[in-house]
Amino acid sequence: MTVFFIGAGPGDPELLTLKAARIIGECPVCLYAGSLVPAEVVACAPKGALVMDTAPMTLDDTHGEILKAHANGQNVARVHSGDPSLYGAIAEQIRRLKADGIDYQIIPGVPAYAAAAAALGTELTVPEVAQSIILTRMSMKSTGMPEGETLENFARTGATLAIHLGIRALREIERQLAPYYGEDCPVAVIYRVGWPDQMIIRGTLTDVREKVRAAKITRTALILVGPALADSHGFPDSALYDAAKPHVLRPRLKA
Repeated sequence: MTVFFIGAGPGDPELLTLKAARIIGECPVCLYAGSLVPAEVVACAPKGALVMDTAPMTLDDTHGEILKAHANGQNVARVHSGDPSLYGAIAEQIRRLKADGIDYQIIPGVPAYAAAAAALGTELTVPEVAQSIILTRMSMKSTGMPEGETLENFARTGATLAIHLGIRALREIERQLAPYYGEDCPVAVIYRVGWPDQMIIRGTLTDVREKVRAAKITRTALILVGPALADSHGFPDSALYDAAKPHVLRPRLKA
């Protein structure tokens, strides 16, 4: 018996990987986070499968269902939004599985920041503008952040920031980031990326909060911040395809 932690992607059922769809289709028990994963994603569960929305359940509840499946020798598809390695709350589940001697596997999924970049039609790593992406979150009502993992420390790098759980903290985000990125730094807020009601709000550190408030967005949104989000940069072409810079797969032609 195996528990499969499956990344469902950010919302679009078509972003489910082939492997994820196959495993969901083979598991007689499917536990999915219904507040973030559309029911359409788990519609491929086999006929007669036990399919449960875990949104109203506790950790003890979900682990109890896994123990029942384990006793019956049934594999479990534990379906999470995005990629389960990012804010998937799987570490505490894995800890319990290990304690009970239950096997598990992790099936990666499309993370929200990647889907958001696709929806924006942009690259997050622009040559000589930003070559790093920092995935972080705000504390808010969640567990606290480790010492040193602050927006100010991340902002000093100038990297593109992907901020989760921060839609209610835009004033604080502006306060902490403006001294480093500048008040006119571009910001994109992507609400429910991949869902039918997806919404994109573009602005700057100084005006995006009012735009978000006007749109009445209060949850389920990813915030991207950084100069890479600007419409134009005047950046150089990447060396990857530069004819003057040969590499092992494209050696320089002899004269």
